[in-house]
Amino acid sequence: MRFLKVLLVLLFVGIAFTVKAQSSAELKRQRDVLTQQLEELNREYQTTANSKKTTLKQLRLLKEQISLREEKINNINSQVRNLDNQISESNNAVHNLQNQLDQLKKEYAAMVLFTYRNQSAYNKLMFIFASNDFNQAYKRLKYLQQIGSYRERQAEYIQETQTELHVKINDLDKSKKEKKNLLVDQEKEKATLGKEKNSQAEVVANLSQHEKQIKRQEEDVQRKITKIVREFNAAVRRDIEDARRKAEAKAAAAKANPGSNEAAPSRTRTITKNSTDSEVLNATPEAAKLSNDFLENRGQLPWPVTNGAVKQGFGIYYDSENIKNESFGWDIKTNPGASVRAVFQGTVTNIASISGTYLVVVQHGEYFTAYSNLRSIAVKDGEKVSTKQAVGTVATDSGTGEAVVTFLLYKGKTPVNPKIWLAPN
Repeated sequence: MRFLKVLLVLLFVGIAFTVKAQSSAELKRQRDVLTQQLEELNREYQTTANSKKTTLKQLRLLKEQISLREEKINNINSQVRNLDNQISESNNAVHNLQNQLDQLKKEYAAMVLFTYRNQSAYNKLMFIFASNDFNQAYKRLKYLQQIGSYRERQAEYIQETQTELHVKINDLDKSKKEKKNLLVDQEKEKATLGKEKNSQAEVVANLSQHEKQIKRQEEDVQRKITKIVREFNAAVRRDIEDARRKAEAKAAAAKANPGSNEAAPSRTRTITKNSTDSEVLNATPEAAKLSNDFLENRGQLPWPVTNGAVKQGFGIYYDSENIKNESFGWDIKTNPGASVRAVFQGTVTNIASISGTYLVVVQHGEYFTAYSNLRSIAVKDGEKVSTKQAVGTVATDSGTGEAVVTFLLYKGKTPVNPKIWLAPN
């Protein structure tokens, strides 16, 4: 009966340790996975951190590292709590096994003493013959036969209990060592977590500063674009007014001298104060033909750069601060120092300097194109240019290192989307 109790105790402890061992193994597996993920994130973060500028990606990687490290620390805490439970259960198991061992030893000692006192054959016979009847004598005989084998079994129980006790004590020592190592690892992770949070604060501060710089750059670019559009519009108005004055002067001269060549209606359109801008700009056959040729090439005009991509398109857009803006042309990103060329034949009607760069305006009958953010120019005011002729080279932003040319296309005073005019890139 007592042996059965010992077996039940050992079985219960064994099952409990099996469950805990499985839980500990799963926690360790999770910790190993977290450690591997942290190492991969750290490598990616170091690669990003070595770049010249602090990026949002760097901040994202730091946040992921901090999150994973906190998760790893929580995992370690779970393992420590699990080990505390194992240590407590191991202590209880050791205590119970020790009590069982002590009890078995006491019983074995009493049995040895009894055997010693009754080891002579005379005493054994006296024990049997002292029976009240034959049945009792038989039982006493069987008892004497069984006591030897029982003593052997008791010795085996004591040996098994001692072995199990030794195993449990070893397991307890291992759990304590594992807990100690986990606590050391936990302290390292907490120290690293503190450093990462400090790095995060620095990255946020750098990003905030960088964001302010970008904001100032965006504002500078927006002011420059506003100047470009304003200058371009002024140039177009001047060209239209100049064309109107010249056409009116020709009309007046023709009226004063009916016999002159200026009076030929097939060559020059009559311009009045009520004439539209289109009529003014197409007053001469040459201008009308140029406008018609430009129109016929809609969708086939070459790009102002041979290698470029649209950075900002035409129309309404919202900047990084969610502020509404409007673009009247295209900002085309290209290679630094790239040549900028006229998209069609025409006449250079205006060259202006804006914030250290140049703006070139070319008239194509009633159409106008503008090429802005030029570092240098290759044409002069009043010069006739051909299709794809270089008008200058693009400037490179010293802050971003980007080379962006601003391209505008107007019909008279009205901006039009370059998308429907330029050939597919």
